[in-house]
Parts: sequence; C-alpha cells; structure tokens
Amino acid sequence: MFNNIWKHINHSKKFIILKIIIGMLFWGTGLFIKDYIIIKFVCFGVSYIILGLEIAINAFKNIKKKNILDENILMLIATLGAFLIGAYSEGVAVVLFYQIGEFFNSYAVERSKQSVEKITQLRPDYVNLMVDNRPEKGKPETIEPGDIILIKPGEKIPLDCIVQDGNSSIDNSVLTGESVPVNVKSGDEILSGGINLTGTLIAKVKSIYSQSTVSRILELVRDATDKKSHTEKFITKFAKFYTPIIIISALIIAIFPPLIFHKTDFYTWIYRALVFLVISCPCALIISIPLGFFCGIGLASKKGILIKGSSYIEGLSMTNSIVFDKTGTLTKGIFAISKIVSIGIDKDKFLELAYCAELHSSHPIALSIKRFYDKDIDESRIQNLENIAGYGVKATVDGKNVHLGSEKFMESIGTVPHKLGQSKKMGSVVHMALDNKYAGYLIVSDKIKEDSFEGIKRLFNIGITNIAMLTGDSKEIGEAVAHDLGIPYVATELLPEEKGTEIKKLKNEFKTGTLSFVGDGINDAPALASSDIGIAMGFNGADAAVETADIVIMDDSLTKISEAISISKFTMRIVKQNIVFSLGIKFTILLLGILGFSSISSAVFADVGVSALVILNSARILKKHNIFSY
Repeated sequence: MFNNIWKHINHSKKFIILKIIIGMLFWGTGLFIKDYIIIKFVCFGVSYIILGLEIAINAFKNIKKKNILDENILMLIATLGAFLIGAYSEGVAVVLFYQIGEFFNSYAVERSKQSVEKITQLRPDYVNLMVDNRPEKGKPETIEPGDIILIKPGEKIPLDCIVQDGNSSIDNSVLTGESVPVNVKSGDEILSGGINLTGTLIAKVKSIYSQSTVSRILELVRDATDKKSHTEKFITKFAKFYTPIIIISALIIAIFPPLIFHKTDFYTWIYRALVFLVISCPCALIISIPLGFFCGIGLASKKGILIKGSSYIEGLSMTNSIVFDKTGTLTKGIFAISKIVSIGIDKDKFLELAYCAELHSSHPIALSIKRFYDKDIDESRIQNLENIAGYGVKATVDGKNVHLGSEKFMESIGTVPHKLGQSKKMGSVVHMALDNKYAGYLIVSDKIKEDSFEGIKRLFNIGITNIAMLTGDSKEIGEAVAHDLGIPYVATELLPEEKGTEIKKLKNEFKTGTLSFVGDGINDAPALASSDIGIAMGFNGADAAVETADIVIMDDSLTKISEAISISKFTMRIVKQNIVFSLGIKFTILLLGILGFSSISSAVFADVGVSALVILNSARILKKHNIFSY
C-alpha cells in the first residue's frame, strides 16, 4: 500500500518528504543527547541547514531585490536569533513546522488544481482525417473546416464538428459539468473536448483548432490565475506595512524593557522578541486567501463555469443586478422564416437577394435566411458586402444596391418601410430596399430557451431583484419575451454602443452592489466591457464575447448563473473567515508572547495549527459541493 502511494507522489514532493524526515531525525537526535554539547549542536545545526537552507536562500534573494517584506526574512531573523541565545531546538522547530505546513499547503493546492487541470488533459493528441475513405492520423492544428474526420469509441473529440454519420453518446462532463452523457446523431453538433463513449462517428469539421471549444477553454484556464482580487491585493499592501512594524516592535521589545526595568535581563526580552517574530509570520493568512480563491475557481470549472480570475469571484459575490441580452442568451437564437412579403419582385427573387446580402454574415437571422434558401450562388455576382452593426447589411448584387435590415436602416437611407402593426409581434422583421426603393420584408421567429424560465426564477430566489433585458429587437418582441420570463425592465431597439450606454445608466439606477451583463454575440462586447462582471455564453458564443467576458458559461445554461453566484458568495465567506481567524489568533498569541506566556515552540505549533485549519476551511469550498474526491 505504501509503495502504491509513493509511486503517485511526484519527485519534488518526494524530495520535500525526505528532507523533512532527515531533518526530523537530526532534530530528534539532538533532543535526546544530554551531555555531549558539541554533538548536540552539530545535530541541530545539520537539521537547521537541511530544513532552513531554502528559507535562507529565498530571504537573501528578496534582500537582493530590495524586497525585505516577506515571511522568509522574518523566519531567518527569528531562527538565527534563537541559535544566538542557545535555543537550538526551538530554532530548528520553527523551520521544521514551517516546512510541514508548506508541504500540506502545496498538497491542498494540488488537490484543488485537479478540478482545473482536468480540462487541460482534454487537449487532443491526434485526429483521424479521412483520406480516400481511409483514416490517417494527423495533428489537430493541420485540419481545416470542411474536412471529414473519424472519431472512434473512447477517443477525445479533437475539433468542433457536425456529425455526418453514426450514433453515439458523448461525455461532456468536464466541459459543462453535466454528468449525463448526451446522445448524438447525424446533423448534431459536437464539441471538442468531449469523449466519444459508444459508437463510431463520421463528422465534418466546423472550425480550425485555435477556434475550437477546447482550445478556447485552455486559453481561458491559462489566463484565470493572472488577475488578483481586491482581497489578495489588500494582503500584499498589508504585508508592506506589517513586516517593518513587526521588526521594529521586536527591536523595541528586546531593547527597551531591560533598560527601563533594571530587574529584568536582556536574555529574557531578546527571547520574547524572537517569540514575537516567529508568531508574527503571517503564513496562515498568505496561504489561505489565494488557496480559497483557487478552490472557488476549481469548483466553478468542474461545473462548466470558467472564471478568469479571483477578482471576478469577489465581484460576482456582490452582484445584485443582472442584465441579459435576448437573442442567443434568453432565446435559442435559432431563427426560422415564418412570413415573406415582397413588393415588386417575386418571393424567390426576394429570398435570393437576401441570401446574397447575408452571404458572409454569421448573425442568427442571416443564418436562418441562408438555411431557408439553401441554393448555390455564383459569388462573382456579389460585390461591396458590408455589415453595419445594429442596422443590417448592404451589398451590390447584379449591379443593384441591396439594403437588408431594421426599420431604422431603411429610414437612414431615405426609404419608407411598411407599417406592420400586429405583425411585429410574430418575430423579428427584416426589411429590404433595392436601389433605395422598398422591396418588402420577411419575419423570422425565435423561441425562448427552456431553461431561461428556471434560470430567471433561481436568480429571484437567491435575492437578485434587479433583472433587466437589453435587445436590438423590436419593442413588441422584446417586451413580449420580458413579460413571459417575468423580467421587470426591458430596453429595445438598441445599437451595440447603446447597450453599453444603457449598462451605465442601469448602474446609476440600481446603485448598490455590482452589475453583471450576460450575452453571447459580437454586438454584446461593448455591454460586457461596460458591466462590472461580464458573463458570456461559451457554447455558441462569439469569440469577441468570450474574450471580453470575465466569466464563461460553457454549456449556455442560464441556471449556471445562479450557481456561479452561490459559489462566489460561499468562497468569499470562507476567505473572510480565514482572514478574521488568522489575524485574531495571531494577535492573541503575539500578546501572550510579549507577556512571556508563550515559547518559540508553542508559537510555531500555534502558527502551523492555524495554517492547517485555514487550509481545511478552504477545502470546504470543494467538499461542500461533493467534488472533494480524486
């Protein structure tokens, strides 16, 4: 059993364990030797070198960098001072228990890291590219959209694909947190990073590797640790003031009492000053805060929620207002044409021109038009394609100027669109003008996602009362969706930059707490950037939205938003508990040390004990949600 455990420990951990064991043996030998003072000193000295050399090296490196405000320097001063006054065993005890505490801390961090690092294991090693109906192994980076690949049972899905042939079950648990396998068939989209469980699939590649889901996740995970929270920054600032105050206080304790009170000796107060220095090392505080945030990020990633930094956990925990985009976020974003009204041209020609104008657009409405027409077009007929954000598209087709888009777009080119009345409520209206002459309109309809109702309900249940929706869609459709979902505030017919302005307006209106915006499209990027916390839908979300956002929901499930808020609040509660507990115990024992009721050994035990408790408390973040098992 011991051999099995030892095999699974990495080399750096083995080295630390051996170092602690050898150091303890020399320390223990020194404790048992009573008469041979030189041998006793040698044992303690060797033990100190084995256990404390790394601390001394780090301390001198920091001094060289003019960074004299960390725990390594405090430890070095305290332990060397202990040796100077003959408290050899206590000096070694400081570095021994510090090393043990650091080992358990690194072990706890490693365990929590596995929630995040599990994702990195999904990087595909190879892809089976179909060449002349035979699979050939290749690198995922070399595959182009449109290529056909083979995915065997048990293999990772290397790229985002659309199934062409075969049926299977896909395990997307690491991507989305959903433990139930998803059944797929011909025509279904499958994400890179999932694992093919049962049948063999033939699939058409949808995007290159760098734009695939797994590649984007890996990039987000790499970025997640770069941003520190205000709480972590507070500890850095705190340390800059704390360390010099502690060193000055220790000098005062060592020098002034013997000078003022003649009955006391220097040895007693130097010893108390050294105890004061050892106790003052803020190890527990330094360990607990980043560990707490890392556990929170790890838990969220396990649930399919990627948080890009600890600062966003802190911000999300204070969220009291959430603003949603509509299309693709609250609704499915899969439009279908429900009505066509053409003027002066037949419907087929109307559709053909609409298809040509939307040829290079990836907007959901454009995709619905292209799906509906579904014919080959000679692209040489089309020139001057241009996408005008918030308005529509324009192009020259067969020499005619085609404008396709909103009512505002028609008015901006001097064309008067038909007044539609109740028809607006059927769906989104797309108007067309040919050479600035009105040519008709089509209506595309969208449906509310099934989990949008539950997602909004859960937000109300956890106390988020300020919920709003922003959309570029018509007033009638926007208000109808908001009414169905029970969203109290809605703003419609907004351009992308107007969404950003509306976010700023809502911040002033809601005032307290932080405001989060949830979106999925390129046109949501200004709003995501303007909000305190930007949340993007990662499954079908645009790259610009995913990159701009602070948090990414990998499966687009709106119920994950309330879950992310709950995780952030629990994480912040644990972090605050650790801060209060660490500082409370620290200052209590400091006072006892000054009064002479605490020795260096008991100070070390207290510090290691507090460190162990805050590590265990941080681990509750994972254990509470039943994923503390590896």
